[in-house]
Amino acid sequence: MRIPTRGLLATALCAMLLAGCAVPPAIVDRVTEDDPASLLEQAGQQQPAQAARTRLEAADILARQGERTQALEIAADIDDSLLEGAQRARWALLLADLGEALGEPKAVIQATRNLDTLGLEPAQAMSLRERRGLALLAEDEPGAAARALLRVQAQSNDVALNDAIWEALTRMNRQALRDLEQAVDPLTQGWVALADLYRSSGGNIDRFFDRLDEWRERNGRHPAARQLPASLIALGELRGVEVRHIAVFLPESGPLAQPASAIAEGMRTQQRSAGGGIQLSFFDAARGDLEALYREAENRGAQVVVGPLDKDQVGQLETLDRVALPTLALNYGPAERNTAVGLFQYGLSAEDEAIQAAARTWRDGHRRVALLVPDNDWGRRVGEAFWNEWQARGGEVTNAVRYNPGVPATESTRRAISNPRPDALFLLALPDYARQVPPTLDYYGASQLPIYATSQLFEGRLNPRLDNDLNDVQFLDIPWQIPEAAVGGIEALPFLDSYQALREGSDPRLFRLNAMGVDAFELARRLPQLQAISGSELPGATGTLRPGSDGRIERQLPWARFVNGVPQPILIPGVFGDERTP
Repeated sequence: MRIPTRGLLATALCAMLLAGCAVPPAIVDRVTEDDPASLLEQAGQQQPAQAARTRLEAADILARQGERTQALEIAADIDDSLLEGAQRARWALLLADLGEALGEPKAVIQATRNLDTLGLEPAQAMSLRERRGLALLAEDEPGAAARALLRVQAQSNDVALNDAIWEALTRMNRQALRDLEQAVDPLTQGWVALADLYRSSGGNIDRFFDRLDEWRERNGRHPAARQLPASLIALGELRGVEVRHIAVFLPESGPLAQPASAIAEGMRTQQRSAGGGIQLSFFDAARGDLEALYREAENRGAQVVVGPLDKDQVGQLETLDRVALPTLALNYGPAERNTAVGLFQYGLSAEDEAIQAAARTWRDGHRRVALLVPDNDWGRRVGEAFWNEWQARGGEVTNAVRYNPGVPATESTRRAISNPRPDALFLLALPDYARQVPPTLDYYGASQLPIYATSQLFEGRLNPRLDNDLNDVQFLDIPWQIPEAAVGGIEALPFLDSYQALREGSDPRLFRLNAMGVDAFELARRLPQLQAISGSELPGATGTLRPGSDGRIERQLPWARFVNGVPQPILIPGVFGDERTP
């Protein structure tokens, strides 16, 4: 019978103690190896390289004991450059396992950033590279994700990766696809050609599948030819149910008439760019009787509805079990969750931008933030959105200052950064006020304090002389407003023809609403697809648009930083690692 080693060791120790023998130090160390707390205490007294190895041992023991959260914290805090050979590989495997198990994609990315230097077995390296690709996709880095996953598929020829590769490709903008296309291998070129085919079909399902047969003939051995991604299979089931007639419920009078007109202009422009094959019928939502509007729309043969714009009217639709026609409302109702079947909600919400700003600030490593928002209802709503998201992530709000927009920013800015000093500032402001904040921070010795802001601080027209005061401020905005930062230039923008038609001579104050109209048209023609295919998304003029679980459209916006008064891309080092080439 096999006797447990730990029992033998305990017996030996007892014998030594009873005999009055001195216990060798090496044996004492072994006894404490199963105690992570003792190991961590030892690490605090050791030189950096030895301490890294000891902490890795502690993390490994904690993981085996089921204390995975603590194990992850310890492993993620290890400087892996202090580890050598097998220890570094062991660290990468442990951290990747923990990150995957706990739903922490950043940990997986950290563990796999130098895969080719770890000396892993080929199967281990391939497994970690696949995990890296999936983690990058979860962190909304589709280009790097595609490169990682394509490299795995090139080695494995595994069609099980098709869905993840397709999701990454459909999230990439046109310029990113062009960059990927530089690869000479047939696998990557086939995938890019399929993505181009999908994009150029412009939401026309029949057109896409008619041309798909030609792609298959040229790429017969391609993994996607052998097994289409699941979303394309589901898309094929929608052939013959495409939207040809859209009813639009917008007010023709009242306080919302001007924004409604800008949205309608965007919709009509995109209708012309799409070839005019879809009919738009406009109804005056200012009449207020939604039930009558739906009856009239149905009588005219409309298949879907865009609107209403009024928040109260959207709230009325939220109370229904089901809307009469699939509907894309152009605002968000007051309910915490939309439950009406067939109702989608889409808008340019500053609250959404604040939530994304909180996520970005946290992702950049900041934990103590100050808020500077206007003292009005808009400032309260947006400030609360940032605050709630920030605290949900475990962050601390050092100061929350509500300012008077009509008074110089000097005193409010000073109060925002007063003790305790934050390590970042969230700013909600229009351009005139926002331009005062960075110089005030300079005056108070806080020139290095990172500032994160919403789109409202940018007028939408280049004005380097005035916006020089905003240098280094990071903000998010719709792709149509920051083409260089969003997609690498105007030529790569989504719906370029409509952009060029609307940009010329447009009112900068209404241009975002024009873009919203373009995206509303494209979302409306895809409503059957959004209803039927989980994970559908649209790379749009106002961001990457995805329906949430309750039908509310979520917008993912690109980030920019002012450099010499001009919005420029924010480069994030270390994201791509070894995935620059498949």
